[in-house]
Amino acid sequence: NFDKLNIPKDHPARDMQDTIWIDQKIASGLLLRTQTSPMQIRTMEASEPPIRIVSPGKCFRMEATDATHEWQFHQVEGLAVDKNLTFADLKGTLYEFSRRIFGSGRKVRFRCDFFPFVEPGVDMSIEWEGRWVEILGAGMVHPQVLKNVGYDPDQFTGFAFGVGPERVAMLKYGIEDIRHFFTNDLRFLTQF
Repeated sequence: NFDKLNIPKDHPARDMQDTIWIDQKIASGLLLRTQTSPMQIRTMEASEPPIRIVSPGKCFRMEATDATHEWQFHQVEGLAVDKNLTFADLKGTLYEFSRRIFGSGRKVRFRCDFFPFVEPGVDMSIEWEGRWVEILGAGMVHPQVLKNVGYDPDQFTGFAFGVGPERVAMLKYGIEDIRHFFTNDLRFLTQF
């Protein structure tokens, strides 16, 4: 969740995610994952490039719960590692993703953002009802992350992204409160 993803113990990015730990005899010191990015590490440690994965999973963070934030949520992680992958490959993949989900006329915007495991990092927003709404974070796999799993960053590059399916569904279907996904109300769940 941290070290191999280029988030050392003293890094400020760790503070906001170093949150929900299980401290019992059977699982002492076990952190409930705060993102699906650890699957990048597991996959790269077990495989040689080329790699193409999509990894869904549940995540947990100490969040102030409101209409758009929940302490538990789902995330879908994508990772591609190969020779000569570029930022253009990442942008093309995400642009096509947004077209397939939100329609071919949807405008997309990429802005610089910071994530310790990618460089450069971006957030991708879509134009929605006259405003820009961020739907995912992404970037080129940081060379140190490639080194951490034994890959030569002079030989391989990669890109990664993480998207919250609840956030995408909220936009696509006009759902105003993320908490509806976790209330187990069949009237809500059977709409889709």
